[in-house]
Amino acid sequence: MTLMSSWVESANSADTDFPLNNLPYGVFSTNSLEARCGVAIGDQILDMAALEEAGIIILSEDPVFDVPYWNDVMEMGPETWRALRNRLTELLQTDASEQALVAPHLVPMEDAYLHMPMVVSEYTDFYAGRHHATNVGTMFRGAENALPPNWLHIPIGYNGRASTVVVSGTDITRPNGQLKAPDADVPGFGPCKRLDIELEMGAIVGTSTEMGQPVTTAEADEMIFGYVILNDWSARDIQAWEYQPLGPFQAKAFATSISPWIVTKEALEPFRTSTPERDFELLPYLQEPGPMLYDIDLSVIIQPDGGEQEVIARTNYKEMYYSSAQQLAHHASSGCAMNAGDLLGSGTISGAEKDQRGSLLELSWGGKEPITLQDGTSRSFIEDGDTMILTGHAQGDGFRIGFGACVGKIAPAVSFP
Repeated sequence: MTLMSSWVESANSADTDFPLNNLPYGVFSTNSLEARCGVAIGDQILDMAALEEAGIIILSEDPVFDVPYWNDVMEMGPETWRALRNRLTELLQTDASEQALVAPHLVPMEDAYLHMPMVVSEYTDFYAGRHHATNVGTMFRGAENALPPNWLHIPIGYNGRASTVVVSGTDITRPNGQLKAPDADVPGFGPCKRLDIELEMGAIVGTSTEMGQPVTTAEADEMIFGYVILNDWSARDIQAWEYQPLGPFQAKAFATSISPWIVTKEALEPFRTSTPERDFELLPYLQEPGPMLYDIDLSVIIQPDGGEQEVIARTNYKEMYYSSAQQLAHHASSGCAMNAGDLLGSGTISGAEKDQRGSLLELSWGGKEPITLQDGTSRSFIEDGDTMILTGHAQGDGFRIGFGACVGKIAPAVSFP
């Protein structure tokens, strides 16, 4: 597929994240407009509430775009999603007959504030990147026991906190927690000293299932509304003390950041690719009817307080061992009800090489091999004042499908108690 031409000139640049091929969904406000649904096109945002009020796009008898979330549209299902995307393409393509009606409803992105694009119903995080799982397992259990016995057969995950999922640009307060030094007899309490990122993709579930209703992997794929870049912030020292026997808790619950634009599954269709070869054939309910991953280039960028941005890792979403559709199918396989607005974190995305690792835990090998930055300072983990930036895009022929950056700056821990 090549670049689709739009009458919005900035959408025709090879460097924009938001060409006509993309049309991602977000929520924005301005000094004069309350938060409402919008669509990114070039350096503009199309005001969906205004289009609805003008009768240019109507999805139902009741308004669905004058609210600060896309959940109402999600619940309408895949046929409506496709019809909406087709209508937006028709309105924004070069020589569109309704250009004069639509143009007044564009808002410059530089004048807008971006908000959470949906209400997160539930949040589940997975541990589904083989390179990441192998690296972490090797550090803590040795190379011979790096992957637990179930890892090659099942997408491992845990239920996180929807209440602390925040949009890009939200500052992240360093968490407090129980910490136990290796040579200490009992734990203490205080600020996390080994604060980390996890580079992930987030899949947004668009349709619901009833309790007791399983779905196939193909059905799960149809249920996914779109994708965001996700940073599952992690307090490694808190996690090391608390995670046995039940897994992550407070070490993950304090914050998860997502990029502001939901990139639809339809926009990513040209970039589908297959999961890696399997060591063991998966059970029938997890087998894929076709390619279920996407070729999405991803970067981890650090910006020290007052300093310059620096890329410290590059990897690709196609490194995952399990796709989001498989994760969703497994989640529902027990009869767990899934809701529109559920967010599924892919798990940390790392490649085979050192500079492809999606966490500082891996990049610094548990702090034993600190990273030297361009300004001469080093990092094993994140310091107060550091800004962490995750970016990603799928590269097409003369265009790219981007997500917008997933950004968070670290604020000092709150003094407590």
